[in-house]
Amino acid sequence: MLTLLIVMSLAAVYVGWLVAEPWFIARRRARWRALPFPAEWRAILRRRVPYLRGLPADLQLQLKQHMQVFLREKAFIGCRGLEITDEVRVTIAAQACLLLLNRPTDYYPNLRQVLVYPGAFLVDRVHADGSGVQQDQRQALAGESWSQGQVILSWDDTLSGAAVADDGQNVVIHEFAHQLDQENGPANGAPPLGPTQRRARWAQVMGEGFAQLVNQAAVGEPSLLGTYGATNPAEFFAVATEVFFEQPVPLAAEQPALYRELASLYRVDPLTW
Repeated sequence: MLTLLIVMSLAAVYVGWLVAEPWFIARRRARWRALPFPAEWRAILRRRVPYLRGLPADLQLQLKQHMQVFLREKAFIGCRGLEITDEVRVTIAAQACLLLLNRPTDYYPNLRQVLVYPGAFLVDRVHADGSGVQQDQRQALAGESWSQGQVILSWDDTLSGAAVADDGQNVVIHEFAHQLDQENGPANGAPPLGPTQRRARWAQVMGEGFAQLVNQAAVGEPSLLGTYGATNPAEFFAVATEVFFEQPVPLAAEQPALYRELASLYRVDPLTW
């Protein structure tokens, strides 16, 4: 009988914690968001992420508040001898948190670690050719997003992506778009979207945009989204996100429906910045 009472008591404590945990997390995050933003971090943003200067004041404030949470919850790990400094952490966090503005967020809930290499890193892949024969291939990558809780980045590519704000190429934005996509399962180009009609509209617009890009890539026709987005729907979404934030004017002109879907998802309009 005593054993049963102990088990029941422990179960009640556990259930109580499950109920209370979101409240404690929300309070802790609110406290972090209210902290003064360090002057040293401001200097890093001015030096390394000039894109942010164009954001409206309210979005800049939001971004800094999100960074306060992100930098306390996510571990940064230097690879191949790279030292993790505030410059590395702040530069990456600023670009990652750009995707969280103006909407409820759980701060990339699946993400636990950001691994940073000095430059491009090598990975081994198994590739099947047209005949179905599998071959081992080694690739040099600038970034990867893993559903197991890691984002891997090249610091050189992170710096160049942040420094040039209008080329449509930003490895941090790209990989964290994949993280959003992976919040509801394997990356497939459909992040959490809400109502059924919203998902249906998204599927139609993104499907049409992806098919168009695949056709353009097949005949060698230049595209604002490049050819990498034609790899699969997940890469199309990540590439489109890069272009949305960095080249909003041509994207809105060339693919207005795609621009509207991304603006609805991210709840910002870079055309006005």
